[in-house]
Amino acid sequence: MLGRTYESQNCSAARALEVVGERWSMLIVRDALFRGITRFSAFQRSLGIAPNILTARLDGFVAAGIMELRPHAERPAQHDYLLTEKGRDLAGVVVALTAWGDRWDAPDGPPIVFTHPECGDDVAQQLVCGTCAAVTPASIATRPGPGSRGTRR
Repeated sequence: MLGRTYESQNCSAARALEVVGERWSMLIVRDALFRGITRFSAFQRSLGIAPNILTARLDGFVAAGIMELRPHAERPAQHDYLLTEKGRDLAGVVVALTAWGDRWDAPDGPPIVFTHPECGDDVAQQLVCGTCAAVTPASIATRPGPGSRGTRR
């Protein structure tokens, strides 16, 4: 059983879960990415999250470099939580989780659809091979990468 952290896991997915693996985390990122929320009070209203939990998650995101804290333009005594490039890179994760939820747990159909405003088409998350296009999960294998310690987990 995994403990509170994944220090013994030489696995990028496990390390990512240390930062964004708690259920509120991805919802905060979703709201920042796709709803443009930057204010503590707006996150709290949108999610119905307890202030102490929201504070802990936002502080963790700032410490991890996923968000940065900036003084609010109109009220410098207050702050905005803005996604960094590292935080914006979680867009694909949110889209993939949403697609999985749409397929397996949305009996009335997707509650939202991600679109590409430049062309108007829907956005789709896909697994692709860099050489020969789309792949299925069953056709994916692993091999040690440059950060491998020689063991697979």
